[in-house]
Amino acid sequence: MVNATSGLFRYTSVTLAEVQMAGGRLDASVFNIEARQAREVISGCPWRKVPLAGVGGLTEAYHRPRFKRPYVDKPGIPFYQPSQLNDLSPTPARFLSGFKPNEFDPLRVKKNQILLTCSGTVGEVSMVGNTLDGAVFSHDLIRMNASKEVGAGYIYTFLRSSIGHCLLTTSNYGAVIQHIEPEHLYEIQVPVPSEELVDRISDMILQSFEYRDESNSLISEAQSKLIKAINLPELSNIKLSLYKTEAGVLNWTVSPRNLDERLDGSYFNPLANAIESLLVKSSHSISSLGDKKLVNEIILPGRFKRIYVEDGFGVPFLGGKELGTLDPRTGKNLSLQGHGPRIKDQLTIHQNQVMITCSGTIGKVAIAPRHWEGWTSSQHVIRLQPSSSVIGGYLYAWLSTDYAKELIKRFTYGAVVDEVDATHIGGVLVPLVDEPLMAQIGELVLAANDKRAEAFELEQEALNIFNKEVLGLSFN
Repeated sequence: MVNATSGLFRYTSVTLAEVQMAGGRLDASVFNIEARQAREVISGCPWRKVPLAGVGGLTEAYHRPRFKRPYVDKPGIPFYQPSQLNDLSPTPARFLSGFKPNEFDPLRVKKNQILLTCSGTVGEVSMVGNTLDGAVFSHDLIRMNASKEVGAGYIYTFLRSSIGHCLLTTSNYGAVIQHIEPEHLYEIQVPVPSEELVDRISDMILQSFEYRDESNSLISEAQSKLIKAINLPELSNIKLSLYKTEAGVLNWTVSPRNLDERLDGSYFNPLANAIESLLVKSSHSISSLGDKKLVNEIILPGRFKRIYVEDGFGVPFLGGKELGTLDPRTGKNLSLQGHGPRIKDQLTIHQNQVMITCSGTIGKVAIAPRHWEGWTSSQHVIRLQPSSSVIGGYLYAWLSTDYAKELIKRFTYGAVVDEVDATHIGGVLVPLVDEPLMAQIGELVLAANDKRAEAFELEQEALNIFNKEVLGLSFN
């Protein structure tokens, strides 16, 4: 029997058999209350239940064996890690040798396949759209092919729901699972409602992923127009004149008048210098992020001790790690009572702000869609408040290119944790194309941002329908 929360305590009753199944342990954390509640919700559903995988299950679930990774420099076969599963437009983590063209075919994922992280952060789920169709992913990822009975969209919704996620990450008696094998999915029961309801939910998810793909195409178009206009060559084709090849080690020479009071070698990265030289020599004018005509304000929140609260008592709090995802919420909510003034002045995210990670992983860039409005993010993310939404779209198109990332990362400092600050970001160069083209590029990015918001809204609607009409619940 699962009991509700009473005052400051959460409690439940367990049977002797469950204690024995848990290895005789009596510590409360073993008997996860949410997991027990999730199983009771599924049990109480009026619909028939079918195993998630296995014989007679709704999916074929498997992972690939370990393999030797022959890493090479670009060009090669793009290789992605499970940690990139929910990135909207991931960049390859590494590149693999293409010496044997078909060697990595078993690791390729295919459209509408459901992907599930099975170690580390377990239970993260995504579905393959056009963006990642055919991409090579690590072996350490469960692949799921949905049956025709329900389709991939419905299974994805079940796994994305709070109930489905809880069932994924806990055992039958509630203990938290550190690693998932395909066999674990055989035990999970999925409620299957009417065909009409299944199709309605599944179609929403499929449309949501189509919007994500469309947004990526629009951003790629915007970046292509910009790079073509300023006539930058491929990064790999940029000639680096500062290297002294006879030294036998990676090195470069810097004149004392160009030190800028910096003595760290990375600041004088020849690639960043070459990109800046190409921008200066181009036929277009250049400015920087510190130009008030482009950016009204560069906001770097101060460090602070965070007070987290339960849902409904605060605002969602995002970290830099999740900045490239559609729904970056991690379940953390920042206290309005404890951080009210700081939230108002520094931490609140506004639509079409350009956001740049400035601690740890440097230079990850996002433009805030409308569904992030009013949420908050950490002091490890710098916000650029653009002079207009179109300018914000244009700045994102530039800053999300590999060229701009080199210009951002060159400012990195720190012996243990990499950092950049607002002054550094203000010094990043921005090429300025003709105003009509600038507006066209900015509008393409804004259209992509709207597509991402629509994708989020559709997914949330599908989750709401699943929770209410399938599970009989009233929460998201």
